[in-house]
Amino acid sequence: MSVPLPPIDELIACPRCDTLHHSRVLAETERAACARCGTLLITPRTRSFLHVVALSFTAMILMVAAVFFPFLGISSHGLSHESSVFEAAMAFSDGWLAPLSLAVLLAIVLLPVARFIALIYTLWPLANGRPALRHAAFAFRFAEELQPWSMAEIFVIGTGVALVKVAGLAEISFGPAFWAFCALIVVTVLKTAFMSKWTIWEAIGR
Repeated sequence: MSVPLPPIDELIACPRCDTLHHSRVLAETERAACARCGTLLITPRTRSFLHVVALSFTAMILMVAAVFFPFLGISSHGLSHESSVFEAAMAFSDGWLAPLSLAVLLAIVLLPVARFIALIYTLWPLANGRPALRHAAFAFRFAEELQPWSMAEIFVIGTGVALVKVAGLAEISFGPAFWAFCALIVVTVLKTAFMSKWTIWEAIGR
C-alpha cells in the first residue's frame, strides 16, 4: 500500500543527496539538517533581510568603483600605465574579439549587478515588514540562477595568479579598484552568510 506524499510545498530536497524531507517552521535558534548526509538545510534568519539588502547596496557601490577606477598600474624601464577593468574589457571590443569583451563585462559586472538588484527587489519590502512585491518569486529565482555565473570573485583570484607571473618583469601597483574588488568579495561572502533561502521562500509564500 503506497503512502501519499505531503504537498510539494511542504517538502524540501537536500542539495547534496536529493533526500526529501518534510519542512516545518523552525525557531530562530533551530537548524535542520539532512537525515542522510547531514547537510544543513534550513537556517531561519527572518531578521537578516535588512542585512542582505544593505550588503547588496554596498556591493553595487563597490562594483562601480571596481569597474571604473584604476585597477592596476604597471611600470617598467621608465614607462608606466594604469588601466581600469572597463578599459581592459573595451580593449577587446574591436573585430572578432568583441564577443570576448561582452563575456568579460557580463561575467564580472552585469550579472552580479543584476543579481544584487533582484535580491533588493525581493527583500526590500520584507525587510520593512511589508508583503512581497509582485513577481518577487521570479526575481529571487532569477537571482539564484545567476549565482553560478557571477564571477567577480574568480576574476580577482585569476588576477592574483597572473600577477605572480608578471611581478618579475615589471613593477606592479594596485589601484583603488583592486581593493574595491577585494572588499566586494568580503561583502559577497557576508551576504551569503546572512541569507537563508528557505526563510526567503517562506516569506515570499513560494
